[in-house]
Amino acid sequence: MALPETEQLTRMISGAALSRAICTIGELGVSDHIAAGVPQPVETLARLTGTHERSLYRLLRFTASYGIFREMDGRQFDQTPLSAALRSDAQGSFRPAAQMFHRMFPVWDGLDHSIRTGESGAIKVLGEPMFDYIGHNPELGPLFDAGMTAFHGHETAAMLDAYDFSGIKTLADIGGGNGTLLAAVLQRYPQLHGILFDLGHVVGRARAGLQALGLDQRCRVIEGNFFESLPSGADAYLMRHIIHDWTDEQSIKILSNCRKVIPANGRVLLVEFTVSAANQASLGKDADLMMMTFPGGMERTEQEYQSLFEQSGFKLSKVTTTKSAVSVVEGTPTGKEYS
Repeated sequence: MALPETEQLTRMISGAALSRAICTIGELGVSDHIAAGVPQPVETLARLTGTHERSLYRLLRFTASYGIFREMDGRQFDQTPLSAALRSDAQGSFRPAAQMFHRMFPVWDGLDHSIRTGESGAIKVLGEPMFDYIGHNPELGPLFDAGMTAFHGHETAAMLDAYDFSGIKTLADIGGGNGTLLAAVLQRYPQLHGILFDLGHVVGRARAGLQALGLDQRCRVIEGNFFESLPSGADAYLMRHIIHDWTDEQSIKILSNCRKVIPANGRVLLVEFTVSAANQASLGKDADLMMMTFPGGMERTEQEYQSLFEQSGFKLSKVTTTKSAVSVVEGTPTGKEYS
């Protein structure tokens, strides 16, 4: 084997260190102690974060080589755009995402199990499905909400700029979590009404936020399980990064439940990554391994979404790309309803 390939593979194998380093920086809140343009010595950062000075220096030296912080003379570190995004007070702060994965990272140990069996690695590592585990550990719920907002919050404006919601009267956000996505749509479209639908322990965290934004009069919050039934009364059903959490069989069940309540002129909107062509790097392919290992789902191609629709009583009507990595995959009901 040639030396360049050996060294490249070595660095790839060591790539887990970068992920863990970012999660550790987010957990420690290192970025919060550095103002841009005001480098801080590592001894100060170690004291403020309660860490071992030499070890922290090695961590920051490593991440600085990837553009996360900038090492200055005298073992001082300044911000870069990447490290600044990990500040708690940054707009759309990515720190909650790093903190969430700091706690959930051990699930990656289940990747081998997923590849060998086709099952979720989380069940192997945690002893139960990932979402059940989060539900049974209430302290993880708010952190998961914040982490998902950090991961996907930037997609909201891109989606609203690309897709026209003006023809919709009532929009149901299925699996809508803390309601931030639906709230953004309602704020952009003042004539629109909303339904936020999710499990009880999830939507309970959303009511106060909707009320604080003055949207509670235009948005109903309904508790339920989308594997059992979906609420009626909407002419469009939105699911952002919901279908990718589940197997084909489970996804067809969710969509079939949607087909039972959607009006003939309605539409279902899946906001998801679409997997790119062969040999092209993409966030969708990165996320696909995460979906396989964590909840047991998958990212899909446009053709695979078309197949899901056809098996649940819909047809693929259009795919709207956005400035972000997600697309809005739209389906409309066919004449046949699926059970």
